[in-house]
Order: sequence, then structure tokens, then C-alpha cells
Amino acid sequence: MPLDPMPDWVSARRREIGARIRTAREHAGLTQLQLGNRIGRDHRTIHRWEYATRTPNLADLLLLAHAVDVPLEELVK
Repeated sequence: MPLDPMPDWVSARRREIGARIRTAREHAGLTQLQLGNRIGRDHRTIHRWEYATRTPNLADLLLLAHAVDVPLEELVK
């Protein structure tokens, strides 16, 4: 059962993961549009993940890690 409201640390971790996604995407030389095309998601979804307004699920994290050629652990550590 989800907590409502979520603890502050959850929001902080979402922002950290979003920043790691953004950094990995930029390091791979991809725009949000290009990354979205690679993993079958809209560029607006990539933006939402990077700015922590939405959270990617595990399948999306696996696709992201593969698309930017980083271990999954790098995105979520």
C-alpha cells in the first residue's frame, strides 16, 4: 500500500535517478527525442523521467540502460 504523502526521501531519490538518466543520455550524445525513439517512448516521457515528475518502471529502466550503454546500477544507485 503506497504511502500518502510520500516521504521526502522518495522525491529526492526520484530526482537523483532523473539526473542520472539525463547525464547518461547526454554522455551518449542523444537528445530526449532520439532516446525516446530508441526505447519506444515519447520524448515528453523522457523529460518527465529526467525531471522526476514521473518514475520509469523496471522495464523502462532496463531499456534506458541498454540504449545509453550503461549498467542498470549506474542509473539507480
